[in-house]
Amino acid sequence: MNHSIKRLHLLTLNVGFAHHEADWNWKSVQSPFNRLYLVTEGDAYVQIGTKEIHLTPEHLYLIPAYMTHSYKCRGHFCLYYVHIYEDNEANQSIMENYEFPYEIKADKHSEEMMKRLCYIYPFLKLPESNPDSYNNYKSMVNSIQKNNECSMCDNIEAQGILLILISHFFFQARQKNDVKNDYIAQTLHFIRQNLDKKIDIQELADKACMSKDYYIRLFKQQVGSTPNAYITTKKIEKAELLLVTTNKPINTLAYNLGYDNCSYFIRTFKKITGYTPLQYRQMK
Repeated sequence: MNHSIKRLHLLTLNVGFAHHEADWNWKSVQSPFNRLYLVTEGDAYVQIGTKEIHLTPEHLYLIPAYMTHSYKCRGHFCLYYVHIYEDNEANQSIMENYEFPYEIKADKHSEEMMKRLCYIYPFLKLPESNPDSYNNYKSMVNSIQKNNECSMCDNIEAQGILLILISHFFFQARQKNDVKNDYIAQTLHFIRQNLDKKIDIQELADKACMSKDYYIRLFKQQVGSTPNAYITTKKIEKAELLLVTTNKPINTLAYNLGYDNCSYFIRTFKKITGYTPLQYRQMK
């Protein structure tokens, strides 16, 4: 499934250059934005699940949105950082459809582009590296507002820089849910485009020209989960984004995700994330 570049709208939330001396050690970090790093000196580590990624100079690193991870820094370490928000409230996210490499070799222009972003957005530099200081609704809204207040030419240039940097990761990315059955692929696209509605499995089966039972079996075989489980996961991921990027009341948010029963939405959210929606919003 091809996605139009016209729908890939990237915003710079934070950008800057940071020096660390064994003080970049944060546990269980998760954000609704992508993190892009360019290491210039020293080394550090990022732990994602059981995978430990060694951050070294002259390499770019991408940590996707919602990816829980931890940092470990034992000595001198310098890097450029960019927090990239995909503005997709009205549309389906493009980046979430791909699995990206965590690390790629930086080219000779990467540092120049990072410096240019810092020049365009000096006011988006983080006051400190502790994620608790910026990984929250107030900070994100403030950054988006500052971004939108910039001149059009600055924002166009910044958007171009982000697209160039991310393009290197797209070169090695592979599409998620690369299912062999075109009908299942079409219903996956339908699900992601209609997370604000109730999605009936029989309707999906009809779109795939299959009986309901056969559709469920084939879906699980191709995707690795049942249609209901997949729909619920995608709705909760969307809820996580809206909780930290909007101030919508919980009941409104539940309704906007196709839940008539707010209590059921809260129970489902807590079952998957371990927190109630209110706890999640306050935590972030």
